[in-house]
Amino acid sequence: MRPARDVAVVAFAQTDHRRRTDELSEVEMLMPVLHEVLERTGLKTSDIGFTCSGSSDYLAGRAFSFTMALDGVGAWPPIAESHVEMDGAWALYEAWVKILTGEADTALVYSYGKSSPGEVRDVLTRQLDPYYLAPLWPDSVALAALQAQALIDAGDTDEPALAAIAARSRDSATANTHAQVRGSRPQGDYLVRPLRTGDCPPVGDGAAAVILAAGDTARGLCERPAWIRGMDHRIEAHGLGVRDLTDSPSARLAAERAGAFERPVDTAELHAPFSSQEVVLRKALRLDDTVRVNPSGGALAANPVMAAGLIRIGEAAAAIHRGESDRALAHATSGPCLQQNLVAVLEGEPS
Repeated sequence: MRPARDVAVVAFAQTDHRRRTDELSEVEMLMPVLHEVLERTGLKTSDIGFTCSGSSDYLAGRAFSFTMALDGVGAWPPIAESHVEMDGAWALYEAWVKILTGEADTALVYSYGKSSPGEVRDVLTRQLDPYYLAPLWPDSVALAALQAQALIDAGDTDEPALAAIAARSRDSATANTHAQVRGSRPQGDYLVRPLRTGDCPPVGDGAAAVILAAGDTARGLCERPAWIRGMDHRIEAHGLGVRDLTDSPSARLAAERAGAFERPVDTAELHAPFSSQEVVLRKALRLDDTVRVNPSGGALAANPVMAAGLIRIGEAAAAIHRGESDRALAHATSGPCLQQNLVAVLEGEPS
């Protein structure tokens, strides 16, 4: 179904993603990005109708940590603001719905994550079922390795194919000055069989921000807006034992509801932190070899937790802004083994 109101991504900005930013707080890391995205549109904070953010208290190690980030936005005079304990892609979904309802004409969406202070593999175990899985402490790499082995056993891929995905992604990131890992490199040793170091995302810190606008407001702020033609998100069963890890019905359903299968896309930005997850997503989202997948390098080149999904939407929109894409699919995920999936379809107006 076509949304009742035309809403577009009109600006996108992100940090240079780095392994460590010990010298910066979350606010100090975020503020330059907020200033940049506002400058690209000429808007001031007071011009924004709604603000929504995505982050994780578990990464920061303190409750309500997102309230500190509001210092970077400026919450006085009072603003309409919301927060999701999720990747910023889900904050963008909330902002999109807010504009669709007519309660705002513009929205600022931002997200950030600093993984460097702790062990992100252990932190992410807090996403697991608290009764059966979490007490076993299987970390995110071990669970991704289960999925990769299931794909190999099913004949869907093999280790050389996974290595090729990793090499292609990081080669594509060579032109992305914001990427943390640029250029292909040796796959390295096994972290958890069959996944080697090269099959896994880098651990790092980063932030991103996007501005949404409706109708003629969007056209006035951006020469070629990236119109959101549809967006949807779905979730798999919480228990990994009742899922087929070689498939992603939730990603397929989200894509169908977002209108991704109505016409082919030319670009896809997939949030696939592990090389094996691109295999699952390509099948679920019906992406053939004619589609440019992760021209930015994707999450294998930079994976700031809680911002990497929003970056996929931003990169897809930026390709439309530059005239490099006419119809793009953006995907975000959260949870182990592609548990939650969001799909957005973006289009540019004919030149």
